Amino acid sequence: MSSNRREFIRKVGLGTSAITMGLASCKAEEFQKIGGKTILSTWNNQGANQQAWAILNESNSILDAIESGIHVPENDPNDTSVGFGGRPDRMGNVTLDACIMNSDGNAGSVCFMTGYKNPISIARLVMEKTPHVILSGKGAERFANENGFEKINLLTEKSEQAWKEWLKKSEYSPKINAERHDTIGMIGMDADGNLAGGCSTSGLAFKMEGRVGDSPIIGAGLYVDNEVGAATATGLGELVLKTLGTFLVVELMRNGLSPQDACKKAVERISKKYDTSVSQVGFIALSKSGDYGAYAIQKGFQYVVNTSDNTNLIDAISLKK
Repeated sequence: MSSNRREFIRKVGLGTSAITMGLASCKAEEFQKIGGKTILSTWNNQGANQQAWAILNESNSILDAIESGIHVPENDPNDTSVGFGGRPDRMGNVTLDACIMNSDGNAGSVCFMTGYKNPISIARLVMEKTPHVILSGKGAERFANENGFEKINLLTEKSEQAWKEWLKKSEYSPKINAERHDTIGMIGMDADGNLAGGCSTSGLAFKMEGRVGDSPIIGAGLYVDNEVGAATATGLGELVLKTLGTFLVVELMRNGLSPQDACKKAVERISKKYDTSVSQVGFIALSKSGDYGAYAIQKGFQYVVNTSDNTNLIDAISLKK
């Protein structure tokens, strides 16, 4: 991608979309079969989808669209679970994880990285400019600096105050769904039928220093196979990591299951093997033929879909009612 294109994406990703789109809250059963240009994202990330849709309409590059859409929550200081302003770890440091995957099967990822915004773009540069897939910690930070990213303090006053309040008791009990979302995962297809996806998070609030969840791990938080489909995950990353959830979803689609049924089967496998009484995991998936679906352990998981100049917020079906 040219430097002009990257600068354009960087700028438009810093604000809300230039397009105003309609929003409808829908039942999952109402949306199953589509085709052509499509964008899905986890949770109520309307602005991210709208931004991605604008870029997809302008460039027909699903990879550019994914990157730009994910910039929206990454740059939002009021989003305490993704990017700038995310809740810190136990040491008071905001650490970021992200990955991206294109239609050729190439992937890039960064994890345990602090001090730099837009990890999704840094992950893309790992994919495009290095022989590696994952860079972590100080190495990822050095790479970001060498590629022109500005070092900043990711901890906002709001998140710092939450951390100081947590320190009073220092009790660690992840509350999935407590803030409506905890990751952005985005997958999509362009007008030529090419698939791509990305995932970005600041991870669980007050996690142990060095903890990495599923979001930057290919096959766990995200998987794309241009012959079959794409899937991304959200929720308690440890459960997704132990089952390689998104790889499983895509392989189930390869074997004939619909995206909806593949997501359901992956959730059922997690619930059969592990205690999910207070844990959430949600999957969204998109097939090469244009079907899409989602499924979660607990009720409350929503996802956003664009198939035209409308943004549809859908309540996912869940295992537990």
